[in-house]
Amino acid sequence: MESPQGGGAALLTGRRAPFPERRSIGLVEEALAEAKCGREEIGALAVGLGPGSYTGIRGAIALAQGWELGRGVPALGVSSVECLAAQAQAAGRRGAVYIVVDAQRNEFYLARYDLDEAGWREAEALRLAAKTEIESLAAAGQALLGPDIRQWFDSATDLYAGAVTVGRLACGRRDFVSAEKLEPIYLRETAFKKAPPPRGKM
Repeated sequence: MESPQGGGAALLTGRRAPFPERRSIGLVEEALAEAKCGREEIGALAVGLGPGSYTGIRGAIALAQGWELGRGVPALGVSSVECLAAQAQAAGRRGAVYIVVDAQRNEFYLARYDLDEAGWREAEALRLAAKTEIESLAAAGQALLGPDIRQWFDSATDLYAGAVTVGRLACGRRDFVSAEKLEPIYLRETAFKKAPPPRGKM
């Protein structure tokens, strides 16, 4: 992808892979080898920001931050739900679809997109939804798409955000930022419960 520094390639960190970080570095090396591209040719980084595996997304962001420190290249983040909508549209899906991602705690990330020949449009912004709401959508015959979602809803279609789509979406944008400013898409507020004081000796 084009970048402010004139590079012609994008580092895609959207592959589904286990961490620790050394495994992700190995995947990057494999991708560069397949593309016959050297590290010095990378002009920008495209990072999938989720929602999804919080640890995996944090690992991808950390990798981008390290790459930026070593190479000085800019980055930009791409939403996984937008990526899934784009993939569904490219595969021939049309009409309203609901992108569903497991958020744990019996909740799901939910967004609705309208797909047509020209592309896709966000119809309902990403939010947290209870499992009962997704069940109601499934019972009404709505199209549900998302990663590993059939394990929850039999009528749903499993769909995974791909690195190629992350790169294609990033190529149409110019809102580069420092990698240190990338944050995972995480809608649940962070809350901490204070531990009770230790009981005194009897």
